[in-house]
Amino acid sequence: MNTLQTIWSALTTPNELIVRIQGIPITFLDIYVCMLYFTTVLNIDTTRKSRTKYLIIYGITANIITFTIPTSYAVFVNIIVWPLMVHFILKASILKSILSEIITLVITSILELIFSNIFLQIFNITSDMIMLVPIYRLIVVLSIYLILFIITKLINMFKVNIQIFDNMSLKTKTLLIINALLIILVLAMQFYLVRYYSNSMPLFITLISTISLIAYFIVSIYSIINASKLETTKIDLENANSTIHSLKILHDQVRSFKHDFDNMVNSIGGYVVNEDIPGLKKYYQQLLEECNKTNNLYALSPSVINHPAIYHLLATKYYEADKKNIQINLNVFLDLNEIEERMKIYDFTRILGILLDNAMDAAEECDKKIINVTFRKDISNNMILVIIQNTYNNKDVDTEEIYQKGITSKENHSGLGLWKVRQILMHNNNLNLFTTKNDEFFTQQFEIYK
Repeated sequence: MNTLQTIWSALTTPNELIVRIQGIPITFLDIYVCMLYFTTVLNIDTTRKSRTKYLIIYGITANIITFTIPTSYAVFVNIIVWPLMVHFILKASILKSILSEIITLVITSILELIFSNIFLQIFNITSDMIMLVPIYRLIVVLSIYLILFIITKLINMFKVNIQIFDNMSLKTKTLLIINALLIILVLAMQFYLVRYYSNSMPLFITLISTISLIAYFIVSIYSIINASKLETTKIDLENANSTIHSLKILHDQVRSFKHDFDNMVNSIGGYVVNEDIPGLKKYYQQLLEECNKTNNLYALSPSVINHPAIYHLLATKYYEADKKNIQINLNVFLDLNEIEERMKIYDFTRILGILLDNAMDAAEECDKKIINVTFRKDISNNMILVIIQNTYNNKDVDTEEIYQKGITSKENHSGLGLWKVRQILMHNNNLNLFTTKNDEFFTQQFEIYK
């Protein structure tokens, strides 16, 4: 009985040592619940292995910081460590790593303010007692984590997570990161002031300060998201213009083809009547080339090339090639959105653009100006293939040397394109590029593994 009374007395009276000891498992619980929350809200893909690794490493690190660094400074150290852990262990982007901290600190600060004030009113105690009395501290933090866990489940149930950050431009992401860093600094200061000076500050001032901070954060994020939506709309308009351009060219070619159809039939009839088979074969070959151009324009359709960034790039390159009388043959046998599941679309479009530019430069010098572009899947090896073939004149080209920095056979070119491609490949262990050549075609086979 005396033992139970001693334990209860230790839990219900200020005891900094017990609070620090119970803080060890609470830290792991805090990290776990917060991880569930921000990975759900920000749509961060994780594996069980990465989540376990994050929980263990960050949990141990956070406890070491708590026990080795004064409390007033430990808050700021943890604020720096948090996004680093998210970025390097959970493999989230820099922007999402920073936002993971902000959105979690905002919601937990609000919940702590609410529950702390409820306890202050119910038990008629001071904020110092909430921080130093083990039972009060335990009830407050468990209440916070319970509500946060429920919020996470509701977000997951109603699918209200944020995905717009995946499609932001680099400029918008940079602006948002700077804004987020400032928010973190202000949140840290606010957290420090509320924790250590709440007794000397009126509750009204604390509430107004917190609400103003949250309002500023919401308005800032809302403004940046709207700017991002405008950028997305601009890209959609550019893609729509490309589609309209494709349809206009296709319409003109079909009209021209229809207008000349009678003449074509009469010409074929002339060869048949005169039994001029060699002439008919030559005429057919020329007619086939014209038909292939029309077929390629059918392939250059948003319904076939169903990724906006890839479509815009291919449409632009197609028009450039058309001006140079280069024939591009497009073959798409997969859902191009699958590429984004395997690599950054920014890196993919850079690689594709460089390869297409090189192919056009080489084909332009040939009598037969042909480029074949094929997108397909290799099911047996679980990879996506992008194969670009082009006619070329320089049969002595070294397929290894072309990847070196500054090496180029073209005048007024830096020779950095393929070198940059190799740099991207070196930073991604699921990408390969094989270069081959024969008497007719120079071939680049870009492989993207799962």
